Amino acid sequence: MKKKCLFSFLLILSLMLSGCGQKAQDFSSERLENDGSGRETTQKIREELVSEAEGGDVEISGTEEISASGSTPEDIEGNAAASSAADGQSGETDTPVVYMTTDISSDGLMTIYQALAASPSGKIAVKLSTGEPGSNYIRTDLIGELVQTLEGTIVECNTAYGGSRANTAMHYQVAEDHGYTAIADVDIMDEDGSMTLPVTGGDNLTENYVGAHFADYDYYVVLSHFKGHAMAGFGGAIKNISIGIASSEGKSHIHSGGTGGSMWGGDQDAFLESMAEAGKSVVDYLDGKILYINVMNRLSVDCDCDGSPAEPDMHDIGILASYDPVALDQACVDLVYGAEDGQSLIDRIESRNGLHTLEQAEKIGLGSREYELVNIDD
Repeated sequence: MKKKCLFSFLLILSLMLSGCGQKAQDFSSERLENDGSGRETTQKIREELVSEAEGGDVEISGTEEISASGSTPEDIEGNAAASSAADGQSGETDTPVVYMTTDISSDGLMTIYQALAASPSGKIAVKLSTGEPGSNYIRTDLIGELVQTLEGTIVECNTAYGGSRANTAMHYQVAEDHGYTAIADVDIMDEDGSMTLPVTGGDNLTENYVGAHFADYDYYVVLSHFKGHAMAGFGGAIKNISIGIASSEGKSHIHSGGTGGSMWGGDQDAFLESMAEAGKSVVDYLDGKILYINVMNRLSVDCDCDGSPAEPDMHDIGILASYDPVALDQACVDLVYGAEDGQSLIDRIESRNGLHTLEQAEKIGLGSREYELVNIDD
């Protein structure tokens, strides 16, 4: 028999979405508040109900859409961005939101940050790669306003492969030469050694070694230059919170796939998996006090650890931000694959099996490869 009463309508909604005997009135006050995109949820509910109605199970009368919270579709649409940002910050959304702008400028970076509706407090670390001299490191004219608005400290760790940042004194000099010390305090977090973070659910690592100063900060803003990488295939948010936050000792540990062997001769998939696992240890420790921004410019096949990178042969794309590092990196990869001039970077990613990092990251619960892309330029 077809049901027209509102109680039955709401009861069906709650049973469909909660999977248990949750009361209709409980659903009304909780379900949409815990979802990252009210508009998508409302549409999904309606489609499912329409499907059942066509099968004779339920009837939806009239043309007006009704949400379980009592809001109209226009109300939900008007609040979608704010709700998505808030849910993304608290980790309660099912599908993470990735915000995007094509404006690669100081203003564009501030706008993409503001789209996240973040509220960091305490001592804030801005994690970036200081980059080798001659590389495509992120320039201070792009990031200076954001870093100073946050009153953040730029943080990094020493390399494990030589170069100009292999010891603390040299690394501070590079940071000065690249203009970072002129816009903020800089902290080489492993200048006093390492601290250990536990890794849960990993296939290779049981612990991760990060800079000893890592625990000195209350909130991390992870500011990454998305680009190719000679070993990982690509580098973005996940690489920045794994290899990037790892001490020199930790970098060797990750590269060896947790075996303690050679950085360069280990199993490739184990290295990729270990990056995801190390990143998860960082995120678990911070417990939500972290956000991620990827800058997609100067898209060379080589990373900022290379002082003589290949010249980019594709166009700049934009700046993306999210509370989910897996969704963010996946969105960047998808944009590269969708670009007409992205083949060189695609070849680099595929030749290193780079997508396996994303596969492992999703498998162990670091984040989701599914996402909703919101272009804030529209």
